[in-house]
Amino acid sequence: MKPRNTAIGALLAGLLAGLLPLTPHAFPSVYPLGTTIYQPDKTWNGYTIIDTHESQGAVLIDMNGNVVKHWPQINVVPGPFRILPGGYVMGGSIRRNPHQEAVALLQLDWDGRVVWRFDKTEQVRTEDGETIWAARQHHDWQRQGSPVGYFAPGAEPSVDGGRTLILAHKNVVQPEISDKRLEDDYILEVSWDGDVVWDWLASDHVDELGFSEDARNAIYRSVHWNEARQSADWLHINAASYVGRNRWYDAGDQRFHPDNVMISSRASNIIAIIDRSGAIVWRMGPDYRASAALEKLGQIIGQHHPHIIPEGLPGAGNLLVFDNGGAAGYGSANPAAPNGVDAARRDFSRVLEINPLTFEKIWEYSIAGTERFRFFSHYVSSAQRLPNGNTLVTEGADGRVFELTPAREIVWEYVTPYFGQVETNRNHIFRAHRVPYEWVPQLDRPRERPVVPPARGEFRIEPQ
Repeated sequence: MKPRNTAIGALLAGLLAGLLPLTPHAFPSVYPLGTTIYQPDKTWNGYTIIDTHESQGAVLIDMNGNVVKHWPQINVVPGPFRILPGGYVMGGSIRRNPHQEAVALLQLDWDGRVVWRFDKTEQVRTEDGETIWAARQHHDWQRQGSPVGYFAPGAEPSVDGGRTLILAHKNVVQPEISDKRLEDDYILEVSWDGDVVWDWLASDHVDELGFSEDARNAIYRSVHWNEARQSADWLHINAASYVGRNRWYDAGDQRFHPDNVMISSRASNIIAIIDRSGAIVWRMGPDYRASAALEKLGQIIGQHHPHIIPEGLPGAGNLLVFDNGGAAGYGSANPAAPNGVDAARRDFSRVLEINPLTFEKIWEYSIAGTERFRFFSHYVSSAQRLPNGNTLVTEGADGRVFELTPAREIVWEYVTPYFGQVETNRNHIFRAHRVPYEWVPQLDRPRERPVVPPARGEFRIEPQ
C-alpha cells in the first residue's frame, strides 16, 4: 500500500500531466448556444456582427443566429469589426504578436477584396526580426460619418472616402510617469489616402487625468509590466469615438463639439473628452468620490465602450457605458491591492445611461440584490442604443449578446458557439453591433422565427 502522501502526489502529477480531466471553471459546462430567446415583435431586427475567440474571423448572423457571412481575413480582436452600408466589412488584420494590436486596418467588400488599407502608423519589428510598417491599431476605430460606429439615422459611415479615427499604440519612455517603458495609447486621424491629419499621445496629458499622489506613486512603482512586450500598458485605452452632433453643443457647451473625441481608459477608470487642441476638456473618474453627483452614481470600474448616444436615437446626447466591475484603477494601498494597482473592485457589471452634464443616472441595467454577480463581465463588452429604444448589450466574457427593452425585458439573446481551439472553455466577444437589413443588399431579408426557450426548471438533456 502506498503512503497517503505518495498517493496524493501521484494524483497531482496525473492532473498536471493532463492524464485526468480538469474543470477550470465554476459556471455550467453545458448550456444552449446560438439564439436562445427571440420575440420578433419586440426587437429591432437586423443583422449582428460579432468577433470570434482566438482570431477565427468576423461573423455576421441573422436574428435566429444563422451565419450569413464569415470573413476570416479580418481576425484581430479586440477589434471591433463593423458592417458598413453596402455590405462592406472593416476591422484589424494580422496580429502583431505578442502585442494586442493589428498590423493593418482593412475595409473589405462583400467578396473579401481589400478596398482600403492603413498600416502606416510606424515601422516596427516582427517576432522574426523583420522591420515592417504597421497600423498598431487596437480596440477601436471610427469612419467619418458615423461618430460611434453603430447605426443611427442620418449618420452613415463613408465607404469610399473621408477620415478614419484610429486608436493605436506607441512605445515611449516618460520618466515622470514611470521608470519602465510604456506601451502608450496613440490616437491618430488619417485621410482616405492614409495621411495623418491629427494625432494625440496620452502620456503628454498625464497631468490632466486627475490622478492623486497615491495613484501617481502606484503607476510609477507598480504599473503592470509585460515581459513579452517589454512595456507597461499603463492606461489601456479601450475606446475612442467622436462625440457627434448633440444638444449640449447646440446649447453652447464647447466641450461637446461634434469633432471632439471621447476615450475610455480601462486601467484607470477614466472616461474623458479630448478637444482638437489635444486638451482634456471633460472627465469622469478616476475617483468617483470627487463630487456628490459622481459619488451617488458610484465608482465605475474597468469600463468599456462609453460614448454619446447619437442624434436620432432615443436618449440622444446621454452617455452610454458598459461598467464592467472587476478590478481596475490606481490609488492608495489596501488589503486587496497592496501596491495600489487595481485599487477599486466590484463583482458585478452595470449598463449605465448618464446625463454627461449633471452625472445623473437616467437608466441602468444590472441585477439587484445578492445575485448581482450573475450579470458580470470583468473585461471586453459593450452597449448599443437601437432606434426602437431597446439596448443591445454584449456581456462579452461569457460570449453573450442580448437585447433589452427600456423596461429591461430580454427580447433577444444569443450565445456564441465560437470557442477557442486552445482555450476550449472560452468563447468571449469583444463587441457586437446590429445593423439594418438594408445595409447588406447582397442578402434577401431572412425569415424571422420566434425562439421560445423551455422553462428552466424543465430543461433536461435526455440520456442516450
